[in-house]
Amino acid sequence: MREIVLDTETTGLDPLRGDRLVEIGCVEMLNRMPTGQTYHVYINPERDMPAEAFAVHGLSAEFLSTKPLFHEVADAFLEFIGDAPLVIHNASFDIGFINAELDKIKRAAIPRERLVDTLLLARRKHPGVSNRLDDLCSRYAIDNSRRTKHGALLDAELLAEVYVDLVGARQSQLLLASDAQEIRVNAAGDAPRRQRLVPLAPRVSDAEREAHRAFIATLGDKAIWNEFLPAPAPPAG
Repeated sequence: MREIVLDTETTGLDPLRGDRLVEIGCVEMLNRMPTGQTYHVYINPERDMPAEAFAVHGLSAEFLSTKPLFHEVADAFLEFIGDAPLVIHNASFDIGFINAELDKIKRAAIPRERLVDTLLLARRKHPGVSNRLDDLCSRYAIDNSRRTKHGALLDAELLAEVYVDLVGARQSQLLLASDAQEIRVNAAGDAPRRQRLVPLAPRVSDAEREAHRAFIATLGDKAIWNEFLPAPAPPAG
């Protein structure tokens, strides 16, 4: 299952009062594991940056003035998220800004049925306590020391880690890994390993193997591993 963990930064709290989107960060997950694929963009809001918002994310109007407008990045953004569920902390805030920007360029809104709100998940799992992103990172021993200011991509990366713990996927992954690598020692001292039902696809191409063989051939008798080969057996007789 493909999911997109998403975060935004803005000029304020209310798109209906003129606040605008200034940053989007997305992390792709497949079966609750980050794939390494991300989407990140700064956006020119075409307005000033209030001091309160600048104190949160450190993005100045001058810095953003050279960045693309939302309509210039909308296609790339929508292509990246596709039709995947969107995992967002306090989802109504971020999706409110994204849909306001989409409305300005006459594009369809993202339906709320696609949203997975990790703030609601956290409140159900940890009622009666603060469930800000920093609190959840601390609760799940996730290193957020780089988060000196809010940043959409960094926050999405942290939220992806939090999400895995929130839904219990990390424990399931550990159990599956333990099961796949189970070692049973029998009386003869053997240590058979349980085999994967579906072998992993090879990561080395035929061209890479051939290039490696060609490189090894250039080393000849000077290859360092020759020093560790057993001496040849003496001839019989």
